[in-house]
Amino acid sequence: MADAPPSPPLLLASTSPQRKAILEQLHIPFDAIAPRYEEETRNGADALQVVREYAHGKARSVADQAEGRPVLGVDTAVVLEGRIFGKPATAGDAEQMLEELSGKTHVVVSGLCLLTPGWEDIEHEATQVAFRELTPRELGTYVATGEWEGRAGAYAIQGRGASLVRSIEGDYLNVVGLPAALLVRLLAERFSGVYGFG
Repeated sequence: MADAPPSPPLLLASTSPQRKAILEQLHIPFDAIAPRYEEETRNGADALQVVREYAHGKARSVADQAEGRPVLGVDTAVVLEGRIFGKPATAGDAEQMLEELSGKTHVVVSGLCLLTPGWEDIEHEATQVAFRELTPRELGTYVATGEWEGRAGAYAIQGRGASLVRSIEGDYLNVVGLPAALLVRLLAERFSGVYGFG
């Protein structure tokens, strides 16, 4: 019996190590490329609309290099009481963000865009994350690790940031950086059996 042809690798419009690691964990073949897309900071904007728009923009920005392969774009934001927390610029910013998240429940929302020359799917996922009450010493100790750098909301749940979290409701991998359950569902629907799902 002949071997099944290899699945065409997705083209991931991201250089995020976390997103690459999740795709590897799921055994989904992919090639990664930096998106040619400028995100605009918009105060007061609806977070779901923003992450969906950014995910779509990232995917579209590299679609001309896909050579017929499916393109995947993802954007993730941390939202507290309607306010979007981006990536902190300094240690001071990081400490302030974490102080605001301390003792509260925030939402990690991701937009996901999967597209081919024939169709586009744009969806989103939301995961609730509750932080413990953090002491000033705990905040300072965590910020000193530098793990906050380049992280929306100033923490990495897959690293030492797990110690800040009291509970989580929803897709854990969404908080890491890619809504895996949503992606698997779309691959199962759109490419039944091709990537091992559906």
